[in-house]
Amino acid sequence: MNLTESRPLAGASPAPATAPPAVEFRNVEVAYGKFVAVQDFSLSIEKGSFTTLLGPSGCGKTTLLRSIAGLVDITHGQISIGGRRIDDVPIYQRNIGLVFQNYALFPHKSIFDNVAFGLKYRNVPKAEIATRVTRALEMVRLPGSERKLPSQLSGGQQQRIALARAIVFEPEVLLLDEPLSALDANMREEMRVEIKKIQKQTGITALFVTHDQEEALSMSDRIVVMNAGRAEQIGTPQDVYDRPATKFVADFLGKANMLEGKVATVTGSVASVTLTGGQSVQITSPRQLSVGEAVTVVVRPQMLTTPPPPGASPLRGKVVSSSYLGGRVIYEVDIGEPALIRVNTAISGALAAEGAAMELGFAPADCVVL
Repeated sequence: MNLTESRPLAGASPAPATAPPAVEFRNVEVAYGKFVAVQDFSLSIEKGSFTTLLGPSGCGKTTLLRSIAGLVDITHGQISIGGRRIDDVPIYQRNIGLVFQNYALFPHKSIFDNVAFGLKYRNVPKAEIATRVTRALEMVRLPGSERKLPSQLSGGQQQRIALARAIVFEPEVLLLDEPLSALDANMREEMRVEIKKIQKQTGITALFVTHDQEEALSMSDRIVVMNAGRAEQIGTPQDVYDRPATKFVADFLGKANMLEGKVATVTGSVASVTLTGGQSVQITSPRQLSVGEAVTVVVRPQMLTTPPPPGASPLRGKVVSSSYLGGRVIYEVDIGEPALIRVNTAISGALAAEGAAMELGFAPADCVVL
């Protein structure tokens, strides 16, 4: 025992044991020969939460999902479910539900047999199988479809059946591998709501993989933004969107303007930044900045307004293009350096014409300084 440790008082009740994470990655690496797909990845997922692995193709998100399922072997580290290490456990003993991108239903089997498939291999009594299948189909809003074949259902309905099959045996963890990418836009939106509703209703721990930022933001309790096999940032949807930790996160998760410059003056948490093209902006920063420090000011397009808000340093430029979106308009504005900035603003009056002078700005607190 070192000197900084303290012993409990005599007669005191022991502190309650902390429940282990529902899923835990510890320093996980996955390599294929010399190519490392996942590097030193660590993550704890809380029981009953909905966590999304978000990133571009090739970033390692699907590899991580498949490593939990046992479809990919890890080369270093360990994976645990409920405190039990499972990376060296056979697939059929992991008690995991998996929903694939392409549904993976048996075309020659009835809906009942598709949903019941996992239960039969777990030696569940026939009467209980029937009860569970009926309950799962009611949960995905397809009651009475037991005798149909998958070919008799729409794509969205088939995805619901795949979801029912994954949750019917009450797995510890539900893995969803880009399950909405094959659906049209309206069906994707409907299924997003449905999956989240079922996840909350069952209390199951869900790990979702997608490259779609809107899906991640609308469905997740936490988002893990992946890049080149590593976790670039982990946080709530609002955290990673409003306070991106890196340029990659800012650029990948929605649109962002990156204004490069140097700090000119600092007064407490307020600073003036001279941009590369010579114009200046006022910003606030939670961290201490130094005069002369090179920074990147990240501003979301919807935070820019024309005219500038009170207290903002105006940026002056010329309209390059405009895109009318009903109640809003997106302008591309040339402010010199850095070339173009994007403005997503409410419409007030007529649209600004191409080539027109524009003065715009943002409140000092409506940015992130990297």
